[in-house]
Amino acid sequence: MKSVWSAAAAIAALLTASSAAAQVAITAPRDLSKAPRMGAWGFDLAGRMPGATPAQSLFQHANGGFLERMQIPSDRSSYGAFVALDDLSRERMRAVVERAAVAGGPGVGTQVGALYKSFMDQARVDALGAGPLAVDLAAVRAARNHSDVARLMGATAKGFGSSFFSVQMFDDAKDPLKYAVYLGQGGIALPDRDYYLEARFAPQRAAYQAYVEKVLGLAGWPDAAKAARDIVALETEVARVSWTRAERRDDDKTYNPFETARLASFAPGFDWTAFLAGADLGAAPRVVVAENTAFPKIAALYAAAPVETLKAWLAFSIVDQAAPYLSKDFDQARFEFRSKTLSGVPAQPDRWKRGVGLVDGNLGEALGKLYVEAYFPAQSKAQMEALVGDLKTAMGARIDRLDWMSAPTKAKAHEKLAKFTVKIGYPDNWRDYSALRIDAGDLYGNVERAAAFEWARQVRRLNDPVDRSEWGMTPPTINAYYSSTKNEIVFPAAILQPPFFDPEGDPAVNYGGIGGVIGHEITHGFDDQGRKSDGDGRLSEWWTAEDAAKFQVQAERLGKQYAAVEVLPGARINGDLTMGENIADLGGLLLALDAYKISLKGRPAPVIDGLTGEQRVFLGWAQVWRSKYRDDYMRQILVADPHSPPQARVDLPVKNIDAFHQAFGTKPDDPMYLAPEQRVRIW
Repeated sequence: MKSVWSAAAAIAALLTASSAAAQVAITAPRDLSKAPRMGAWGFDLAGRMPGATPAQSLFQHANGGFLERMQIPSDRSSYGAFVALDDLSRERMRAVVERAAVAGGPGVGTQVGALYKSFMDQARVDALGAGPLAVDLAAVRAARNHSDVARLMGATAKGFGSSFFSVQMFDDAKDPLKYAVYLGQGGIALPDRDYYLEARFAPQRAAYQAYVEKVLGLAGWPDAAKAARDIVALETEVARVSWTRAERRDDDKTYNPFETARLASFAPGFDWTAFLAGADLGAAPRVVVAENTAFPKIAALYAAAPVETLKAWLAFSIVDQAAPYLSKDFDQARFEFRSKTLSGVPAQPDRWKRGVGLVDGNLGEALGKLYVEAYFPAQSKAQMEALVGDLKTAMGARIDRLDWMSAPTKAKAHEKLAKFTVKIGYPDNWRDYSALRIDAGDLYGNVERAAAFEWARQVRRLNDPVDRSEWGMTPPTINAYYSSTKNEIVFPAAILQPPFFDPEGDPAVNYGGIGGVIGHEITHGFDDQGRKSDGDGRLSEWWTAEDAAKFQVQAERLGKQYAAVEVLPGARINGDLTMGENIADLGGLLLALDAYKISLKGRPAPVIDGLTGEQRVFLGWAQVWRSKYRDDYMRQILVADPHSPPQARVDLPVKNIDAFHQAFGTKPDDPMYLAPEQRVRIW
């Protein structure tokens, strides 16, 4: 997944420059204890579009009035349910970190406060200018050959910068009790390969080259104009041989294990020994290669590129990543390109918003612990557990009713569902950051040390059993996820609020909101990729060939429905890229409907404001996706995001649900009507 309400403008933190760090004053208080409720019973009736019926567009009917009146804030690329909750979450984090910054003293609050102070000391950051880059760029300048550059690219795993090949640590997809080193394609810095190869993105390419030249010039790199031309030309060739995002979704095709010693012959031209040594992985005996057919081609491009071009490329990647933690000229240049040009965002977010984001990104569980203590009520966890139970029961019943799935595959599907684990709110065990040095006067060093600290943690445990208690998101995150290797669904504390979940609201709306999200994550375990992993999280084929073929037919039919939608002139939804999320949306809403009926325990659903229970479930689903996007950002997500745009996430799934047509009485000449034989039926 991915984030209505007005948040009162926060008073800027009072800062006084000093040689060490700014002093932070606590912001004027306001009530941050609860997210604003949606209407009297959980749905915002005033947000509906007068005259727009559900049979014309459920999305517009539920949200059109609100979206017509709403203006996207100047510091945002979009606005709606997720973003409004994200704003609230940031205000709460601000309250937490400002208290920590002022209080000082021992414990996690000291690090949280010091990191925030280092970011908020704008005067000191500006005074340092490009100075913090000196050591890292000196190392790049000193590189003499391709092997030296490869070693430095490996070292970017623990600091600023990028590589022609990414390196990460994940649970091993075919042995999920162990960790594995994963290598992936890299080498491009625009949002997607399409930005280099398609004519419609020519203005963005030109702006990118100008941006590369500008920040290299600010960093004092020689002949920045030539370097920028060479970098963009090289990245274009890398993009040409790279896999598409849709291809990279295939869990089978992206699992290619290699003995480390074989990399040199498999993808010659890149010094794998130097690269892995730079990443502190020289002793790793085995790696998993993702985009295997792209690796030899990218390695060949690397080998053919002049060393000076590669050094300039690496220097730019360091400066680009470090720019938010450097003086205003760097920071503003990055914003102008990456936010204004690529996403259409007119204004830079307030510095405090970026500051709390930095703390969340680098000390996430230290901040999360303080956040949960302040803002997560224990009863929310208990209510969520009950909702999850109903959703799992609904999924089990749906598996039993499937007419296209054979008994052997059903038995395995039930086994997988029974082994699902659920994490709600926050981790049972908080991460220990005590060995990480945070200096309130050294922003650049703090970020670099935090990256090195996290990478060292991952490398250290490479030969240890997988930590199944670990979380992939922090508690203040407005999101949720499914992990195929752990076969688990995870719901951070911050999403358990209106409009997703209102403990005082109408249950039907809750089932349509957070229930649909729970169902979405459960369905990810059975989407076109999640279905490839068994109940123990192991990538394996547990379907009969006949069942897999039947599933694929329905999945392709669903993909065609989405691919037919032109969101902006010349820009359509990529049905292959968004396949997993689309299946999860359809399955999640079906499960939400079933679970709501289960919760009634045979009692009739009440009618509220003339709306039946099923109608309110659909409206609850529609309400959580009410969002508006800037056109530039929409064009970006259509090529780079596996999620469909908000209106499609509402209108396309419900077209395929019989209960929607019954609830709202659609007729064959209605825009939302889809004939029964054309409706896709997967889960």
